[in-house]
Amino acid sequence: MNQANNSRLKASSREMNVFEKHLSLWVILCIGAGIVLGKLAPQVASTLDSFSFYQVSIPIAICLFFMMYPIMVKIDFREVINAGKTPKPVILTLIINWLIKPFTMFFIATFFLTLFYKWGLIPGTEILKTGQEVELYKSYISGAILLGIAPCTAMVLVWSWLSKGNMGHTLVMVAINSLAMLFLYAPLGSFLLGENDMPIPWQTIILSVIIYVGLPLIAGYFTRKWMIRKKGLEYFEKTFLPHLGTVSIIALLTTLILLFSFKGEIILQNPLTILWIAIPLLIQTILIFSIGYIAAKFLKLSYENAAPAAMIGASNHFEVAIATSTMLFGLSSGASLATVVGVLIEVPLMLILVRICLKTHKWFSVKSEV
Repeated sequence: MNQANNSRLKASSREMNVFEKHLSLWVILCIGAGIVLGKLAPQVASTLDSFSFYQVSIPIAICLFFMMYPIMVKIDFREVINAGKTPKPVILTLIINWLIKPFTMFFIATFFLTLFYKWGLIPGTEILKTGQEVELYKSYISGAILLGIAPCTAMVLVWSWLSKGNMGHTLVMVAINSLAMLFLYAPLGSFLLGENDMPIPWQTIILSVIIYVGLPLIAGYFTRKWMIRKKGLEYFEKTFLPHLGTVSIIALLTTLILLFSFKGEIILQNPLTILWIAIPLLIQTILIFSIGYIAAKFLKLSYENAAPAAMIGASNHFEVAIATSTMLFGLSSGASLATVVGVLIEVPLMLILVRICLKTHKWFSVKSEV
């Protein structure tokens, strides 16, 4: 079984370019470059950040499109059809994302941030948009909750691709979780935040799904179909696809530079606070990934389905979380800072989890589940 698994992964592997071989290093450098850019040229960052539509950043949207498009082109849509015949990975992600993750985030964030407050590590209060004065640690908990109820619907395609997961199944999981978010985001957010009337950025959620998933999916489908018909399958796989991998990674790195140029000043002004918020977020991400990965093993999923099933729960839809915190509490609020910390830790941590998946693929079979 292990030999078959090894041969399957080797067959799906390809020569990695310089960005993919040292991706963790490039990510750290780009995060640093973004923070420096935001500090040295704040007017550039603020100008770029001002280009938005329903709180969806247009520069980020362009970068994410080019991050997602090359991945969508690589999807053989027969895999999507086959994914419907093996529903266990989809059911697993729905249970983790909506019955486990929001509540573990609530309890972990509440425990640690309340503890740090009692130790005097998170002092201070802030005035909410409603005029109510609250302790800062409670605002940080609110931001963590908003991250916990926003499962990833775009970046998980990158993590699945890097971990050599089943892209067809990943796409199905993304689509179903996107629909679930439209119905479950508001009730869960209202319940966990204790708000009776929680304003939800519906336009942001819908636009995010369309821009980050829908448009790249349509463009990728027709590109693949046209290219194979005009140039043939061999040219498509051996000449065209290798160049697209580089486009996707460069778009990811550019996205990081933009994100951290927008929020770099906030990070520099709150270095220790960033650390206290990051601790529960790190624990939550590792816990949810472990639950998904172990459950996938228990359910006898193949590695190609287990990896993305665990990844989609571990990562978050940061833009929806940031947009919601801005609407509820204000851009300078503690809740918004917590959502920014989510972005700060997610990419490096998810790259580590990708490596763990690749190192442990022998734990799983390669047979299709039924």
